[in-house]
Amino acid sequence: MGHPAGLRAGTRYAFSRNFREKGFIRLSTYLRQYKVGDIVDIKVNGAVQKGMAHKVYHGKTGVIYNVAKSAVGIIIYKKVKHRYIEKRLNVRIEHIQPSRSREGFLRRVKQNAELKKQSKEDGKPVQLKRQPVQPREARTISIKNNKPETVAPVAYETTI
Repeated sequence: MGHPAGLRAGTRYAFSRNFREKGFIRLSTYLRQYKVGDIVDIKVNGAVQKGMAHKVYHGKTGVIYNVAKSAVGIIIYKKVKHRYIEKRLNVRIEHIQPSRSREGFLRRVKQNAELKKQSKEDGKPVQLKRQPVQPREARTISIKNNKPETVAPVAYETTI
């Protein structure tokens, strides 16, 4: 047998539906509204063969530049050797989902705005930059009522 090199070669698991999500496609997939500028993830749905993105783009994130009746146009930057090339894909809405990549950032922006407002009221400066996790505080352990315990491995027994 030769090595298969078709369009869907090697997509046995990538294009399969998730656990307990097989069967009918949810209505919310079709009722969701997409606008130009929305950030979406390409996640190919194997149950719908029309309007599929190529397997290379499965799992990639892009920005919507065009909205049609049952499909959207997505701009993706594909890495080719040392540069990124802009690729424009037309994909049906069954194969995309809104990206959650900016949720953390938007949450942080709202939180920082609230902290700024609070610091203006109090008149105290506030640190808004994210800080790396600091080392743990130093501590001293007393052995007065906490005697050290010697730990040794249990001898291996063979009972046949």
